[in-house]
Amino acid sequence: MAEASYTAKDITVLEGLEPVRLRPGMYIGSTGSRGLHHLIFEVVDNSVDEALAGRADLVEVILHPDNSVTVRDNGSGIPTDVMKDQGLPAVTVVLTKLHAGGKFGGEGYKVSGGLHGVGVSVVNALSAWLHVEVKRDGKLFRQEFARGEPTTDLKKVGPTKETGTTITFLPDLEIFDELEWSEEVLVQRLRETAFLTKGLRIVLIDEREGEERHEFYAEGGIRDFVSYVNGQKDPVHKHVVYFDGATNGDSEEQGQLEVAMQWNTSYVESVFSFANNINTHEGGSHLSGFKAALTRTLNDYARRNGLLKEKDENLEGEDVREGLAAVISVKLREPQFEGQTKTKLGNPWVRGLVEQTVNVKLAEFLEENATDAKQIINKAIAARNARQAARKVRDSLRKRSRSSPQLAASRG
Repeated sequence: MAEASYTAKDITVLEGLEPVRLRPGMYIGSTGSRGLHHLIFEVVDNSVDEALAGRADLVEVILHPDNSVTVRDNGSGIPTDVMKDQGLPAVTVVLTKLHAGGKFGGEGYKVSGGLHGVGVSVVNALSAWLHVEVKRDGKLFRQEFARGEPTTDLKKVGPTKETGTTITFLPDLEIFDELEWSEEVLVQRLRETAFLTKGLRIVLIDEREGEERHEFYAEGGIRDFVSYVNGQKDPVHKHVVYFDGATNGDSEEQGQLEVAMQWNTSYVESVFSFANNINTHEGGSHLSGFKAALTRTLNDYARRNGLLKEKDENLEGEDVREGLAAVISVKLREPQFEGQTKTKLGNPWVRGLVEQTVNVKLAEFLEENATDAKQIINKAIAARNARQAARKVRDSLRKRSRSSPQLAASRG
């Protein structure tokens, strides 16, 4: 059998946005529904970053009848001046170059969900067409693209007194299995984002069948988030527990933390973790720190106040989280996400920030709110007792099974 040759001519170099179109799953997770919706989220994340930087208070998402989407914000607008090293306007570079953006240093963004600088360029690469309008410096600019390539130059099309960025795009059916936007998925994500960004108003308009409008705004931030989660449930205690904290480490270990929580009478745990407004579905260092500190702090309080007797077993994690609705939100200057789709936070030092803050601030809340504290502990003790009773039943059934005579089956 002849050996296949392998030489320099077999090496392929992909230029520009070619890698994205060749391997879209590497950048958006899949070419199914999840990846399709990720396109909207990437553009929205950039608008929310403007809000986190204090430069925007409104984001609009519009679903058009042809399944194209417009995302509009009233932020400062993507810069339009020419980058000398690229010879192109900054907005063109941001939309056509991977790893180009304002999130790799400098003072443009202190915290950011759009971390990798690939988001909007990936959306451009995977769209049949994309149009961008920028309102900045008293001028309105416009540029058009097709499958990641500019089809026009950046043009000044008029004066304006406003600022902001508008991106309209149509996902490419050469890439995606189908173009079917889920209003339910978008509503959930945009509602979460509004809860996590105090003072930001987000509007979703669905023009596909008539015009349906959803508006999200949360003056109370993540407190309102917890109240929303518990809206159809019976709270165990009156007050939503809320506290925050921050670390002043070196530039790579600067972070802020917010926690809100309230127990309800259900048996379901509803704990949501976020990093720079990104829902970290797989958790990570912030969630691990929260769970460890929660269990430790409630056990310490219960022991000190005689709610757990000396002979009693400690409460376990599943006991203290039964019926818990909680939101853990961290904002970091240098987040480390696992993968472009950002489902797990990796920064090891964040665990320490969360643990220390929860240990101190939750203990303070319990001491200052004795009635709430007793109700919380009693809920956890009831969960522990049910767990122990269920274990005894299982152990009894196992013993009975081992001691019963075994019936032999014979075949003839």
